[in-house]
Amino acid sequence: MEGKNILGLRTTIYNVGDINAAKKWYAKAFGIAPYWDESFYVGFNIGGYELGLLPEESPTTDKKDSVYTYWGVNEIEKVYSHFLESGATEHEKPHSVGGPLMVASVKDPWGNVVGLIYNPAFKLPD
Repeated sequence: MEGKNILGLRTTIYNVGDINAAKKWYAKAFGIAPYWDESFYVGFNIGGYELGLLPEESPTTDKKDSVYTYWGVNEIEKVYSHFLESGATEHEKPHSVGGPLMVASVKDPWGNVVGLIYNPAFKLPD
């Protein structure tokens, strides 16, 4: 398989117990309204990438840490604080992972890990 067949990240999905409350929380946390808003799926366009919300059949906040998605930010400390002030809980405080790269993560009110990354070396392809 050639590398050009893999197009890159398109969508990250978070499972939530209350899709209406989650829609409001994510709109506040990311500062953007959803572009797709249905009872079975809510979609946000975050810098050209999809953040999706799916309602859980059996709601739980006891979720295993598995795959992390890191949303690119310019001011990681400021964004991290904003998420905490919006009702997220601390998961991993902002810290350096080498050079200028910094990561942090929070848990949304439904137990999902939301990662944040400051990475000035990463550039989107043309």
